[in-house]
Amino acid sequence: MADEALFLLLHSEMVAGLYRAAEHGEGENGRCTTKLESMGFRVGQGLIERFTKDTARFKDELDIMKFICKDFWTTVFKKQIDNLRTNHQGIYVLQDNKFRLLTQMSAGKQYLEHAPKYLAFTCGLIRGGLSNLGIKSIVTAEVSSMPACKFQVMIQKM
Repeated sequence: MADEALFLLLHSEMVAGLYRAAEHGEGENGRCTTKLESMGFRVGQGLIERFTKDTARFKDELDIMKFICKDFWTTVFKKQIDNLRTNHQGIYVLQDNKFRLLTQMSAGKQYLEHAPKYLAFTCGLIRGGLSNLGIKSIVTAEVSSMPACKFQVMIQKM
């Protein structure tokens, strides 16, 4: 329980610190999102390496996505992804109806414009994990109502 609170506080402070620095002329907002995504990418690579060291190899892409939605998500966010959809052509949509990093914000629409700041790290986390499993991807996030969000994963064929 304490580790979850620490993670939420650390994440919140990372986002606030980067955007505060950008306001004081030490960067620009687009770079803040890129920095957060890059941090998440590195953390995702490390976590996947750690979580899969005693796991059998995955059969296919769908098995990897199921692992991300169940085991990986549960370890990081203490719950599974609520819904996984695919078009079976390399696009997956992961839906979390009560995303932990957004629950600290109001459920109203007034903070909807700030939500992307809080999703960049997680996009990187997913992309980094997939990268370490041999899947190159593009991960984007969208929020239509707080605290629910969707992560769209587009697999890039090599």
